[in-house]
Formats: sequence, structure tokens, C-alpha cells
Amino acid sequence: MSGTTEAAEVAPTSLREAVYAALRTEILNGRVGPRERLTEPKLSKRFEVSRTPVREALSRLLSDGLVERTDFGYAVVLPSLQDLRDLYELRVTLELRGVSRIIENADLAYDLPAVRAELDRWYEIRKDVPPPDPGFVMLDERFHTALSRAAGNQRLTDALVVVNEKVRAVRMYDFIEHERIQVTVDEHIEIMELVLADDLLAARTALHKHVGESLEVVMERASGAMSRMALAG
Repeated sequence: MSGTTEAAEVAPTSLREAVYAALRTEILNGRVGPRERLTEPKLSKRFEVSRTPVREALSRLLSDGLVERTDFGYAVVLPSLQDLRDLYELRVTLELRGVSRIIENADLAYDLPAVRAELDRWYEIRKDVPPPDPGFVMLDERFHTALSRAAGNQRLTDALVVVNEKVRAVRMYDFIEHERIQVTVDEHIEIMELVLADDLLAARTALHKHVGESLEVVMERASGAMSRMALAG
């Protein structure tokens, strides 16, 4: 009897988690458009579940700040330009702090094997640069996360991951031009080569330039990305 009751309690919980996890991944990976309607009937049909797990998943996503209520149901939250300004400023701070802490403390050092492994990945990418695609943002984030993690402060890396998730929906539209992809690949390689050469001051300068030498330049990119997103929507 108890086993039957336990199974009945576990199954709905697993279903709720599955729907929530799937929707969250789609939103964070930009697979849900900015104007896409997220309604209980539509999502219930897509996931082949009742409305209850969908309703609870949407409620959690609302608490996460990833969706907002609208007249027709729910929609993905798009950060305002002021939010983007604040988030990009935080991103620059987190990125530069990783290398600065090593410059400031002789007892600290990069995990060089990890940097070399990431650099080898980007050498391979440079051999066959991928075509423009919003999904390139995931490769870009992986580089920044790997570089941050190699600097040795996991808390900094965790914070960077959170910020990247919040701006991903906009940043992905910054990779729809071939020149932008090529420049990104070249700058990633330059930064890691400087780290491996132990020229950390130059690496920090190159990293600063890469993530946005001035906040206004970053905001200009973000504004353009948001305009392209609106058109795509």
C-alpha cells in the first residue's frame, strides 16, 4: 500500500520537473521567441500532459523572472535597455576580476591545462569558422565560463553564468554577421594565448576590449540586437 502511494506522489513531481526543466532550457537557449504566446492549452498539447504541471512550471518560471503574465497568457521577459546596461556592467566587472585577482596575488595562477584545452577548441573552430547563427552565443559563453573557471574563483564563475543567462536572449542576435563571428574567434584566441604567455596585463586589456571597451559601445550593440530581435519576432 505504502509503495503504491509513494509512486503516485513521485510521478506527478517528476512530470512537473520535466516540464519546468524543458521550458526553462528552451527559454534560456533562445528557442522561445519574444512574441511567442505561452498558454496552458498550447503547452499541454505540446508536452502531452494535463494543464496542472504546465501551470506549475509557468508559475516557477514567473518566480525565476524568465516569463511575465500578459493578456494572452505568458511571454518571455526581455530586459529593458537600463537592465541591459546594469547587467553588461556587471558582466564586464566579473570578467575582468578573474584575471585581476591573479595579477594582484602572486600566490594565485591560472589553470593552464584548462586554458590550453579551451584554446585548442578555438583553434579547431578557426579552421572552419561556423556561419552566422544566433546559437553561436553558446560557444561564446562557454569560452568566457572556461576562462573564468580557470582563474580559480568558482563564485565569480557562477555569477557570470547567471548574468549570461539573463542577457543571452539579446546577445544571441549579435552573432548574425560573419565578421562578428570571425572577430570573436580571433579575440578569444588572442586572450588565451596571452594568458598562456603569462602576459596577464595584456590579457586583461584584450579581455576588456573584447567584452566592451566602453559601456556605451556595448549598449549600442545591445540596442541593435534588440531591434533585430523585434524584427525576428
